[in-house]
Amino acid sequence: MSTDTLPGTDFLPKPLAGPTPTVRTPSPRGARAGRNLTIVIGVALALGAVLTAFPFLWMLFSSFKPQSEAIDFPPTLLPQTPTLDNYLRLFTELDFGRYLVNTVIVVLIGGVGLLLMAMAGYAFAKFEFRGRRWMFFLVLATMMIPVQVTMIPTYLILNGFKLTNTLVGIALPTLVSGFSIFLFRQFMLTVPTEMLEAARLDGAGEFRTFWQIVLPMSKPILAVQAVLAFIGGWNSFLWPLIIASDQNLYTLSVGLALLNQQLAVNPGLQMAGATLMIVPILLVFIVFQRYVVQGFALSGLK
Repeated sequence: MSTDTLPGTDFLPKPLAGPTPTVRTPSPRGARAGRNLTIVIGVALALGAVLTAFPFLWMLFSSFKPQSEAIDFPPTLLPQTPTLDNYLRLFTELDFGRYLVNTVIVVLIGGVGLLLMAMAGYAFAKFEFRGRRWMFFLVLATMMIPVQVTMIPTYLILNGFKLTNTLVGIALPTLVSGFSIFLFRQFMLTVPTEMLEAARLDGAGEFRTFWQIVLPMSKPILAVQAVLAFIGGWNSFLWPLIIASDQNLYTLSVGLALLNQQLAVNPGLQMAGATLMIVPILLVFIVFQRYVVQGFALSGLK
C-alpha cells in the first residue's frame, strides 16, 4: 500500500516528476583518443629524457675507453675495448684519492651546519623575542648578496684566525646559509604548537623538545638540506682554490680542473674524473628524491 492511500500522510512531500538522470559513458572513440594522447605524451617525455641523459651517458661510456679509442673519428658511444685504466690512473698517479678524502671531510664538516640551521629555523618559527622580524629580515638579505662579494672579507677573517690553508677553513663558510634557514623556518611553521606545549607541560626542556619532537617531524626538510649541503660541498671549486695553497688540500673539483690543465688531450681520463664528480651526487639525489619533493612541497615552495 502506498503512502498516498494511508490516512494522515497528506503532510508528506510528493515526489517530483521529472526526467530520469542518465549516466554518460565515454564513447569508444573518445577513450581511444585519450589513450593515443597518453602514448604520444609518454613517447615525447621519453625522447626528452634520452636527449637530456645523452651527455651523461657519453661521459660514462667514454670513461671506460682507452686513449686511442677515445680520440678516434668518427666516435662511438659504446667502448669497443672497455678498460678501468683511467680510474686506476686517477688514484695511483694523479692523487685523486687524497682529493676524494678532502672532499668527503669538507662535506661532513658542512653537515654539522644542518643542526645549527635547524635550530635557527626553529627559533624563528616558534619563539617570540625582541627583534625577531628584523633578524629574520637580515637573514633573508644575505640571500641577495653574491657569494663572490663576501669572499675577501671571509678570507681576511679566517686568515686572522690562522685557518687559511686548512680543511676547516674550506668548510666553515658552508656551515650556515640564509636560504637553508629560510627553508627550515617555513617548514617548522607547520609543526603544531600544541604538541610542543604538551611536551613542555610534561617536563621536557627546550633542547629535548627540539631533539625528540621537532627533528623527527622534520625529516623531509632535513633530507632537502642534506642534499643541498652535499651538492654545495661536493661541487665547491672557487673557495677551495682561493683558501688552499697546498695541493694536498685540494678538493675533487679543483683536482679535476688541475687535471685538464696538466695533461695532454686524454678524453677518457678527463671523462673518468668527471664521472667521479657526478655519480655520487646522482646517487644521493636518487636515495633522497622522495623526501626532497615532499620537503619542498611542505615548505610552500613551487
